[in-house]
Amino acid sequence: MDKSEETKAYQYCEKITRHHAKSFYFAAKFLPKEKQPPIYALYALCRHVDDEIDEAELRSEQESAAIVEQWKENLEAIYSGNEVNSRLSTPDSRLVLIAWQDILQKYKIPQNLPLELMKGVVQDTYIKRYQTFDELYIYCYRVASTVGLMACEIFGYEGKETLVYAEKLGIAMQLTNILRDIGEDVEKGRIYLPQEDLEKFGVTEEQILAKQFDEKFINLMKFEIARAGKYYQESQKGISILSKDVRFTVLLALRLYSKILDKIERQNYNVFNQRAFTTKTQKLLSIPKIWLEAKKL
Repeated sequence: MDKSEETKAYQYCEKITRHHAKSFYFAAKFLPKEKQPPIYALYALCRHVDDEIDEAELRSEQESAAIVEQWKENLEAIYSGNEVNSRLSTPDSRLVLIAWQDILQKYKIPQNLPLELMKGVVQDTYIKRYQTFDELYIYCYRVASTVGLMACEIFGYEGKETLVYAEKLGIAMQLTNILRDIGEDVEKGRIYLPQEDLEKFGVTEEQILAKQFDEKFINLMKFEIARAGKYYQESQKGISILSKDVRFTVLLALRLYSKILDKIERQNYNVFNQRAFTTKTQKLLSIPKIWLEAKKL
């Protein structure tokens, strides 16, 4: 592989990460220099697959299936040590795979993980509701925990139990995404909150689709935030068994993402009128305390 092409590929992956995942990119900048490019490549793969399937969903299920098959074929090729050999939806997709071709020479990322990620992304094309939390957990694992598990192979870790905690962190982060984006998902006809939870708190599907905010909805949100919080709390136990040079980055990402839940609380749980996020100033101000905390791990 031409080194100039690899450089271009990694530069593209960083650009995508910086533009679409500000908190993720902010935390990643504290990684050792050699671990930053593969992490950007990891995010870029996730982003491309998600975006391309979302776009295809607007047209047909057949197009979504075709895109997934293209990615599978190319992943199979590079995992086998071959060149990217199939047509791709966009030229930029090739750059992502070129970067992956390089990182697979250095890191042992199990092939089943990106394939599981794709299964999760495809779910959005045909599953709009989840009856139970167990069902939602599988979705969260596929679209988020897999990312954490792949990142662990780049970060480095001391024991296999690290992967258990990485899975939990992925669940926590995806639950946070779901709670933050309830209002936006309604526009796409999606309700990720488990139907069993809606029934438990007396919230109807029609109420959410109409973006009606009341005390019942607040109680539902409190319950869901507490659930996500437990996963954050559990996942933090795994940071001390990661490589020392990545502990601060992972703890920072965990803290910044969990702050979104705090922001939802400060908005009185109304996620219909305002999207919860952390500002760059808030991120910068959080660094000293988290740095000291990470040093003690």
